[in-house]
Amino acid sequence: MRLALLNGPNLNLLGIREPALYGTRTLGEIEAELTALARSLGATLTCVQKNGEGELIDAIHALRGQCDGAIINAGAYSHTSLAIRDAFASVSVPFVEVHLTNIHAREPERRHSMLAAGARAVLVGFGPAGYALALRGLVEMLGAARG
Repeated sequence: MRLALLNGPNLNLLGIREPALYGTRTLGEIEAELTALARSLGATLTCVQKNGEGELIDAIHALRGQCDGAIINAGAYSHTSLAIRDAFASVSVPFVEVHLTNIHAREPERRHSMLAAGARAVLVGFGPAGYALALRGLVEMLGAARG
């Protein structure tokens, strides 16, 4: 099973960016843990971080025919980007949306996700553990779909 982890704007600054909100673990640390977890679940994981919306869309397009499923934390683009949701629909790659914080308990503009309607699942507020939960859930969903 081939999976992808996509992270959007400012997530490259995890560990130093607003640690009271996002914690002190770096994106590199999270990616390393998830790569090892994926391997233990019989999957491979490709990790990508892009700050630009178009770059994220290009990364999603590149998943076509190369990936069985994806996890995405699109950061602030989650609240504004129909284009990212449309990109996933265009390549027919099932995805799980993840947010480190509980977006429903934050500012009003962060309480709605444009991606959620296209996602297989959405995890919010678990911090970095949300990525591992998403990975386990996605592997299980895709495995059940296969048979």
